[in-house]
Amino acid sequence: MNEVERLNILNQYGILDTPHEEPFERIAALARLIFDAPIVLISLVDDKRQWFKSNIGLDVRETPREHAICNETICSDDVLVIADARHDIRTAKNPFVTGTPHVAFYAGAPLVTSEKARLGSLCLMDREPRHFDERQMAILQSLAALVMREMELRRQIDQDWLTGATSRMAFHGTLERLIERMTPPSIGLISFDIDHFKQINDRFGHLAGDRVLIEVVDVCRGVLRDGDVISRMGGEEFAVLLPGATPKSALAVAERLRQAIETSRRPEVDAPVTASFGVTMLEQSDLGLADPLRRADEALYRSKGNGRNQVTCSWAMPAEIRPGGMSRQSAL
Repeated sequence: MNEVERLNILNQYGILDTPHEEPFERIAALARLIFDAPIVLISLVDDKRQWFKSNIGLDVRETPREHAICNETICSDDVLVIADARHDIRTAKNPFVTGTPHVAFYAGAPLVTSEKARLGSLCLMDREPRHFDERQMAILQSLAALVMREMELRRQIDQDWLTGATSRMAFHGTLERLIERMTPPSIGLISFDIDHFKQINDRFGHLAGDRVLIEVVDVCRGVLRDGDVISRMGGEEFAVLLPGATPKSALAVAERLRQAIETSRRPEVDAPVTASFGVTMLEQSDLGLADPLRRADEALYRSKGNGRNQVTCSWAMPAEIRPGGMSRQSAL
């Protein structure tokens, strides 16, 4: 598995930059109790950093990837043991060995998904060299499997059961985290739903309708970037988050999504499938999540009222719908 595929799978879990959670904290605390280790980490290796879902005994939540001993752990499915990190060629010059927290011993079990992607590790660190036998390695590997089980359960909750899109609850959590991290929040929000979806179900059956929902999400994923988030909000309604977007780029993405859905072919439905879109940008004055979601939905309803299969921007709507609304051209 190449690095791009590994990172894509990691992003599907939606776990990076989330708060501490009790199930993971309990596993880390159990590992600390079993092994009497001063530092226990649940580490996930991103493209440029390692981020800690649990960080018992360490004050930071992330470090540069080039300083991550766990970067060595994800090279194999086996437990990595470095009895004396001060004299191991892989770690002797590591700043966390030569400086604070002065790591001398390391043992890490990789977190391996069902797709055989190694996302990070459950690792132990000590400030003194240690011996680590096969029984201890087996226990650590079992605890790492428990971490992966919790991640899988979390992913199931965070994913729509049918399409694999982000769930509504997870979507709200992701939006909140993005708002906290991006100041000012340069985030685009797209709301869309499939046109005449009830007619698709009535004419071709609910199984065919389900297949359309699945394929629409697949088509959208082919258009969206890594880091963009598509969520099924309910029924045939979807939303897309675009971190780092501008009004112009958000509009362009919505139009590409519309065209991709319209031009895709679905043998189970002998009829065109289209979608209507509403686009907005998060604003500094927004009070919570309700404001941008309302604007995107109002723009979506405008698209449906004007004939469907089109994109409407919240900033291009008339003043009676959105006070102070500007023209599409002036916004761009």
